[in-house]
Amino acid sequence: MLLIESGLVLFAVLLAFTWPGLGSRWFLHCERAMARLAQRRGVAVLVVGMTALALRAALLPILPIPTPGVHDEFSYLLMADTFSHGRLTNPTHPMWVHFETFHVIQKPTYASMYFPAQGVFLAIGQVIFHHPFWGVLLSTGLMCAAICWMLQGWLPPFWALLGGFLAVVRLATFSYWVNTYFGGAAAALGGALVLGALPRIKRHERLSDVVLMGLGLALLANSRPYEGLFFSLPVAGALLLWILRRHGADLTHTLRRVVLPLAVILTATAAAMLYYFWRVTGHPFQTPFFVNLATYDPVPYFPWESVKSWPAYNHEIMKRFYTGWLLENYKVGREHPIGAVLVKAATFLFFYMGPLFTIPILLLGMVLPRGFSAKDISRRTRFLLLVICVSFVGTLLPVFFNPHYAAPITCVIYALLLSALQRTRNWRWRGKPTGLALARGVPAVAVLLLSTCAARSFLHIHDNPVPQTWCSPYEQGWDRPRIQARMEKLPGRHLLLVRYSPKYDPRGSWVANGADIDGSKVVWANDMGPQQNQELIEYFKDRKVWLVEPDAIPAKISDYTDVARALANSPL
Repeated sequence: MLLIESGLVLFAVLLAFTWPGLGSRWFLHCERAMARLAQRRGVAVLVVGMTALALRAALLPILPIPTPGVHDEFSYLLMADTFSHGRLTNPTHPMWVHFETFHVIQKPTYASMYFPAQGVFLAIGQVIFHHPFWGVLLSTGLMCAAICWMLQGWLPPFWALLGGFLAVVRLATFSYWVNTYFGGAAAALGGALVLGALPRIKRHERLSDVVLMGLGLALLANSRPYEGLFFSLPVAGALLLWILRRHGADLTHTLRRVVLPLAVILTATAAAMLYYFWRVTGHPFQTPFFVNLATYDPVPYFPWESVKSWPAYNHEIMKRFYTGWLLENYKVGREHPIGAVLVKAATFLFFYMGPLFTIPILLLGMVLPRGFSAKDISRRTRFLLLVICVSFVGTLLPVFFNPHYAAPITCVIYALLLSALQRTRNWRWRGKPTGLALARGVPAVAVLLLSTCAARSFLHIHDNPVPQTWCSPYEQGWDRPRIQARMEKLPGRHLLLVRYSPKYDPRGSWVANGADIDGSKVVWANDMGPQQNQELIEYFKDRKVWLVEPDAIPAKISDYTDVARALANSPL
């Protein structure tokens, strides 16, 4: 798909320079319809959000509800199941050592290590719509609507609506954000609410905008708190400078209408977070995230830190994960910092920009007039550049990086892209409306790419997940849900012991359970050898016991009693 995108972009650029009037009448008709809709700002935001929901739902026949495949997803799903049961955490299971898995704490309580925003959305989907995927879809629709709303505060209505639709195409269809259970929609939603509220607060000082900013900050603190902090610093600085310039009655009005409500919201958010941490870890200032790191992960998140002492692991697969793949990533970041930064930057650009969104930025070198300098950049654009630079520096500091780590700045990326398209639209090359054709070509190619992705299986297009682009398929485990579904259909209750071979990739764990382990029809546990397995089997004496071997192709499931008997009777 990356090659197809590159080819379509080059073709669109070639057409813009050689035949810029192609399709002008059709484009003009679409632009007039969009302009009419864009003037109704509230309706435009609603249409963008509903389009995101409807488009992903329409793709279900070819892109079904995703199955979890990586550690993060199982951890968030545990959180969602916990919330769905009406509690913040779960008591430690008496047989917890058999259920140890990645990104989950077992003591002092049994819970996900992550912050709760994503889990709340998944729980909404599970409780109201009976599947957590619908919570993912809801967060994605709200994100796209919020991006449109944010752009309305920084750009003319037409461009804001166009940006909202581009976000729908790129993030709400084939992106892993809407096709996994750990995507970046919650953090991107928070960033859009914060940045969209800023100019509105400075213009109108409405309580509704202050509440939305507070909600956005709460989402950032409970989804990507580290990256959200870097994102929020320029916003806080801009808000503080604006307040300090107020005097007399204006200052009093601002303190009452803006500062006080925002302080109340942030205080309530902090209190709720401290209460959540206290319930999960026993200490209000100790997060589940750091409890998990202290228990399992001595590999630092920053390259200037040293590896701590290794814990005693109960399961070989967890030891291999932390001492293998995770440690190797840390060593690369520590020993080759420049190379690591370049890889992160490339990962960021491929996912968020790709060839399509990069072209308008590159063309600014031709479009901007001679003698153009930084002084000619508008104050709004300079502020957006400051936000993205500060935030991006923050994402470069840790050893590890995934595109959703930078999710808070999603709205800023679209704002800068649309600003570039605005500049490009009025550019003429040799008297021809080349800039207009280029500006029209970006959404046209986006729609073509969406159609190509939808027809990918019919066209026998096989995508390579490296480099990761907006439409890269994410790893999904099909064998585990197949076995889970098979067990669900069988009578009685079941205990599945998972036995990994020494060559198994530890990035894909099979041991994952819900909030109520004892009440589950199917329980997954680590194979710990005959003696330790027996204590678990005796605990679950009313269950049929199976042995699962994920390394087999397809994954193999056998009656554990038969396997144990065969091993006992085999010659030494």
